[in-house]
Amino acid sequence: MYITCLDMEGVLVPEIWIAFAEESGIPELKRTTRDEPDYDKLMKWRLGILKEHGLGLKEIQATIAKIDPMPGAKEFLDELRSMCQVIILSDTFEEFAKPLMEKLGWPTIFCNSLEVAPSGEITGYKMRCEKSKLTTVKALQSIGYETIASGDSFNDLGMIQASKAGFLFKSTDQIKKDYPELPAFEEYSELLDAIKKVIL
Repeated sequence: MYITCLDMEGVLVPEIWIAFAEESGIPELKRTTRDEPDYDKLMKWRLGILKEHGLGLKEIQATIAKIDPMPGAKEFLDELRSMCQVIILSDTFEEFAKPLMEKLGWPTIFCNSLEVAPSGEITGYKMRCEKSKLTTVKALQSIGYETIASGDSFNDLGMIQASKAGFLFKSTDQIKKDYPELPAFEEYSELLDAIKKVIL
């Protein structure tokens, strides 16, 4: 029995923080987990920038409302879900993900949550568990599932390497160079074919 675990941003939808950086005109916010392996450090830095500019959840959600899934993402997900169970494992937050999940046909997502003040200022965040992607994959394996995983960033490597089959998707040249043993794909059709070979 297989469960495929997919990253969300950069794999199914564009990076939220990059879109918000462009919308707000704050280029520093383009930094993502592709650039910074330490998620805690990255988030604290982001929250500091938001505070400095007086921006909060409302402004980010307004940007997210304009984001559409990547071309072909929903069709890929629909076909994959017809073959096996799929869980999206993301370090994003429930408050960001909901409108995107609606556009993708409500797949299952495990993610984190934000701490938001009545003013709308994002004061902190609550991680679901430590190393959430790797921890979740190991938990699924402990209850009898084989996992297949795919993602694009440093924080996806743990789940990719711990799975029966793992693939990089739309990753950076640096990550592909550092992990040449991981098959890397750019097109949904290639990723789907690779997953099919494992499942069927």
